[in-house]
Amino acid sequence: MKKPDSFAGFLLIGLGLYFLVRQFNIPYLNPFYSWTTLLIIIGIAFLLHSYLTKEYSNIFTGALLLGLGIHFHGRTHYPFWIDHWGVYPLLIGAAFILRSIKTRSGWIPGFILIGVALFALLSTPSPGWFHFIYLLFDWVESFWPVILIGFGIYLLYKKK
Repeated sequence: MKKPDSFAGFLLIGLGLYFLVRQFNIPYLNPFYSWTTLLIIIGIAFLLHSYLTKEYSNIFTGALLLGLGIHFHGRTHYPFWIDHWGVYPLLIGAAFILRSIKTRSGWIPGFILIGVALFALLSTPSPGWFHFIYLLFDWVESFWPVILIGFGIYLLYKKK
């Protein structure tokens, strides 16, 4: 199934279902009427497109968006959810591993990121030299929209 419009089709179906269910205003689903659900829908659309069309280049994007959507939803709605910077390298590493299952590349960065994330999440007392990472992530959290814009401009103008 090599249809170039399949991603748009999956995305429109997901968004249509989201807005249709939102119109029904089911009280049990109120926590899901947010931007985090839209991230989850976009991630699922990328994953469906990648696996069904056998174009595995978008697995990383889909897994990352799905993971971020689930993480932000959990952080907002569940008091037991982990709110730690180590979750982000864990999600990126998991996306690398998921993509590398099909593409056979990206294993090493995936395992390195998962290792860093597990070290950060499981080390109860943080070493003193580790404080700079907290400062770095505080800075990234403050300026992440600007970083996204810059990365987008880079992708538009980079030479192939």
